[in-house]
Amino acid sequence: MKVVIIDYGAGNIQSLKFAFQRFGIEAELSKNPEVVSSADRVIFPGVGEASSAMLKLKETGLDRLIPELTQPVLGICLGMQLMCEHSDEGNTRGLAIFKDPVVRFDNALKVPQIGWNQIEELQSPLFRGVPEKSYMYLVHSYYVPVSDHAIARCLYGDWYASALRYKNFYGTQFHPEKSGETGQLILENFIRTKTEELIYENNTGN
Repeated sequence: MKVVIIDYGAGNIQSLKFAFQRFGIEAELSKNPEVVSSADRVIFPGVGEASSAMLKLKETGLDRLIPELTQPVLGICLGMQLMCEHSDEGNTRGLAIFKDPVVRFDNALKVPQIGWNQIEELQSPLFRGVPEKSYMYLVHSYYVPVSDHAIARCLYGDWYASALRYKNFYGTQFHPEKSGETGQLILENFIRTKTEELIYENNTGN
């Protein structure tokens, strides 16, 4: 199993590498399109600000490559948000894999949301063995509203999508690599689940 973590200068790389090492996977870091394309599984991490992160993707052509990938791809935090159509953060056009917006929290609660929150309505092999209302670790000021692509959701003032899926593309707003044994299980599910189980021909709404 060849796992490649996209290395574009905006990811929480070392925590992810350690998470995969814990179940025997030596993930490769790369921004080389040929290396990324040859992977069995691709991880698209992200920490930081949307517009500057998109500029880094464009510098290497990864903005064109990622939407064309056919193997299972997992975007994490900002990585998931960049897979959406548009982000209010920096008025940024995303990769448009998910035809969903990314908007800023606008409620009375503290922004950013930092810490543990429960994920609910789990609807994917990604969550095999994960109990409803498990706690996951999140750090974010922007979110994706619940849509037809949502395979999990969180409540923080309003409900939002804590995980998305479209065809071979997955995204989690939470950080599985920082979410203890449950997060570890989600990463392992993404790696161990048969490819044909992770790829869907279509989703309503896209």
